[in-house]
Amino acid sequence: MTDNSLRDRIQGNWKQLSGNVRHEWGKFTHNDVEQIKGDVEVLAGKIQEHYGVTKAEARKQIDQWASKFHAHETDQSESNKQAN
Repeated sequence: MTDNSLRDRIQGNWKQLSGNVRHEWGKFTHNDVEQIKGDVEVLAGKIQEHYGVTKAEARKQIDQWASKFHAHETDQSESNKQAN
């Protein structure tokens, strides 16, 4: 995924993703999630802050997490098509 498509995807789906963010990064508080508001740069900063990783590692974690969400989303839409 390119940075722009990743950013757009996360911002566009933030309401659904915000609960999953706390599940993925358990050290985040409710306030952290509120501050992120779908902003990938803020998310990366929060990961760095709470987990002591580099910006590159934080971005890698975000990419992996977003890929899991995208795969799940694709599976869901395939299931819905087959059900109809």
